[in-house]
Amino acid sequence: MERFSLLLLEPGEIYFEDYAAIYTLPVPENQDCEGWHIKFEDGYLRGRLKVCSKSLVFDPRDLRAPIIKFPFRAMETIVEGQATSSHPAIGNGDGKMVEVRTNLTVEMLEGGVLQPYTFCRKSHTHVFQLVYCGVDSVLPQACQLHRAATLPPNDQNTMIQAIIRSRQSRQKFDRTLLGDLAETEVLETKAFQVTPLVTNPGTILLTTSTLYFQPHNNVEKHPVIRIGLPEVRQVIKRRYLLRQVGLEVYCREHCMVKHLLLIFKECSQRDQVHDLLMAQEKLSTEDLKQDNATYQWQARAISNYDYLCYLNSQADRSENDLTQYPVFPWVLADYVSETLDLEDPGTYRDLSKPVGALNTERLSRLKERCKDMPEPRFLYGSHYSTPGFVLFYLVRLYPQYMLCLQNGRFDHPDRMFNSLQETWCNVTTNPSDFKELIPEFYNLNGSHHFLTNTLNINFGTRQNGKPVGDVELPPWASDSKSMIQVMRDALESEYVSANLHHWIDLIFGYKQRGEEAEKADNLFYHLCYEGAVDLAAVTDLNERLALEVQITEFGQVPKQIFSRPHQPRARCLGLYHSAQFSSSVQEDENGELARQSADSLWGHLRELQELAEGCVHKDTVLGVTFTSNSLQVVSVGQDSLAKVLSLPTLEQVRSVRVGTMAVSQCQHLPATQTILLASWDNNVYRYSMEYGQVSCVLQAHSDAVSCLKWCRDMLVTGSWDCTVRVWKLEETQASERGGHVSASESVVCEMDHDAPVTCLDLHPAGSLLATGTQDGSVSLWLLPTPDLQHHLTCHSDTVSGLAWNSREGEESRLLTAGRDGCLTIFDPNLGTTVCIHKTNHIIRCVAWEGRLVAAGVEAGDLILFDMGTGQELSRLHAHIGAVTCLAVSPDQQHLVTGGMDKRVKLWGLQL
Repeated sequence: MERFSLLLLEPGEIYFEDYAAIYTLPVPENQDCEGWHIKFEDGYLRGRLKVCSKSLVFDPRDLRAPIIKFPFRAMETIVEGQATSSHPAIGNGDGKMVEVRTNLTVEMLEGGVLQPYTFCRKSHTHVFQLVYCGVDSVLPQACQLHRAATLPPNDQNTMIQAIIRSRQSRQKFDRTLLGDLAETEVLETKAFQVTPLVTNPGTILLTTSTLYFQPHNNVEKHPVIRIGLPEVRQVIKRRYLLRQVGLEVYCREHCMVKHLLLIFKECSQRDQVHDLLMAQEKLSTEDLKQDNATYQWQARAISNYDYLCYLNSQADRSENDLTQYPVFPWVLADYVSETLDLEDPGTYRDLSKPVGALNTERLSRLKERCKDMPEPRFLYGSHYSTPGFVLFYLVRLYPQYMLCLQNGRFDHPDRMFNSLQETWCNVTTNPSDFKELIPEFYNLNGSHHFLTNTLNINFGTRQNGKPVGDVELPPWASDSKSMIQVMRDALESEYVSANLHHWIDLIFGYKQRGEEAEKADNLFYHLCYEGAVDLAAVTDLNERLALEVQITEFGQVPKQIFSRPHQPRARCLGLYHSAQFSSSVQEDENGELARQSADSLWGHLRELQELAEGCVHKDTVLGVTFTSNSLQVVSVGQDSLAKVLSLPTLEQVRSVRVGTMAVSQCQHLPATQTILLASWDNNVYRYSMEYGQVSCVLQAHSDAVSCLKWCRDMLVTGSWDCTVRVWKLEETQASERGGHVSASESVVCEMDHDAPVTCLDLHPAGSLLATGTQDGSVSLWLLPTPDLQHHLTCHSDTVSGLAWNSREGEESRLLTAGRDGCLTIFDPNLGTTVCIHKTNHIIRCVAWEGRLVAAGVEAGDLILFDMGTGQELSRLHAHIGAVTCLAVSPDQQHLVTGGMDKRVKLWGLQL
């Protein structure tokens, strides 16, 4: 078993190399520090002598003996010795030895047991005989490091760093470790691998097929970490000690490592590696865009837990870096009751306040102290996440980390994580304790052993006489597994779902820093914030090291992700609790809306079936719509015909020729017998179903009218002449039996575009107009001014569909679809992307209810797509040739499609 690890060294210490050696045991004077010596009657131990930047370490082969560290700072002398009668030569060596006189040794892991280190503070001479090499291989370097340790701290750090840089600059990647000698090399550079509490130097080699990391020592299990580019799942830029110099690579299941966190000297070096890595053809990552994840959470497609994990990753929090470990909120506030009512808001902590502001009396005292401070002021002198706080929770799972962090000792037994109730009480009352939780409290697939002392570590005895054992759980938890299950249920509860965005604002959002942080009582020590100090500009090495220690110990605020208030999660309508789309109905104040959604075709998309079809046109069908009472369908086509079809059989009721060219779109005026028709002959017509007559209502454009929309006495038309016009028409005027309305009398405004207009949609409120063009751009206009609110370049090909969300009570969102296969959701107020998904289809038309999309595609299929999960729910073969148009009935019970095969089809739920 390999016992030695970098965790046995001091923080920041570098392990260089090791040598086979024989250690001559000093003669024990008593049994205090050297009692294990008597187990070895011959007085010798075989093992490895490791040279590190601040110590020599002897790692014996026999597990009964401890690993022994000899700090250079405690050494009196380190010289070459010669075999004598008291220290005879062993084996075939030349008799030369390394003699170390020191007044301190640190004994670790005796018998392979994790326990506090033993510090022996007695002066002894320790003798090592090297087996396969001479003393000259070790002594010069060890003497140089010893001299550095005798200097004042500032000079010592400078000298050690110079030695480290000199050694690393001579390191080159060993080409014999290549998987294929024919690989094409892209880049070779230096970096540090970061694991909890450890940074280990090495060389990176990037080829066209593989990413390699070769450590500059033999501490790793493998001589080189080899990651095939097809095995790379994600590549994320990371922050380290408040500097953008990190790069984390996440790997797929069968890779040598799960992830690799690398730290570079400069940001430019990190960016070069990132860009070259991302440019390789064999790389196929699964990077999730921030906008998509936020929308998925709001749409309830992912859990609160998964979203918080994602936000932590985006904010440069990594489980590989204890200084920036993922942070999760305290959610429950009740750790004393026998049972919990997760429907009771009183069970929960106020997520709109930081931990330090939950107790008003304590907050008042902190504010008084803050007033008397010099600038920069702060409310909280300790952070909500530091390495010490993380290990406070995880010491039972990773005791070796605590021994490393606290110089070989565990914390005082009464200060350890002994009880969840005590910890909650402390963070809400103690004037210097404001820590939040970590993901392990909510991870159902993680280890619950962080709550139990399964390793039987002796952590000491508390003042009440009880040894530190398992964590004392709340009365409502029967065991550690059930406690995590309850915590997770609480995290996913409706109360937390409705309020979690407030906590996100505090930790990752606009209340994280500055004036808003002060208003929210969320102000920490200034070195906690990115940008508070530029470490790269600090030229004095010792000042820089001191700042790094301060940053580590004070904790680091996550990278700010959001600069505006985070949107709350969507109301639970009972439709989207899983990928299977359970259609159970939640009975609450939104129960009626939930029932309506569950009863509509949107609530049963997987059950959609073809109900009827009709071949009613002589050429491609270009537009379909329902009458406002959902009893009839109107279709128009390239054959210049408009058809009225009855439901549910699609039998033809009326047929009329409109002009001399194709009819591109149609819309029924609510509560009338009038249909408006857009034509390629530049005109807009009206068709009276009552009288069976067609008349020209507008000579609208100088080229084909491609789209139209009627809303509240306002008609909007788009054309291939690159313009959109808004017309003010009284409903009686638009539906009168005869007469032509002149453009000069009725046009309200005109909007110019740089390309032919292909589609448009008017917000139900009538104030926001979205237009899409042939060059892939979308414009948002505020009517009736018209003011251009946003111009968005969102598609690389024609915009083929636009749709406003139709759910009542939810914030306005716009869906755009393009022939490039992209489905995108925009926030019309900010002009920002909310979500984008790339499908593998050329999209021709869409309908949208706020999350679920029905899309007609070039291949003739009707695609049913979930914008929340980014998954295709089902695909129905609808037409031979492209699906050119579709519409959903006002009662949301039916969907109609038209295609290049001249057919119209009705879809719905089979009764």
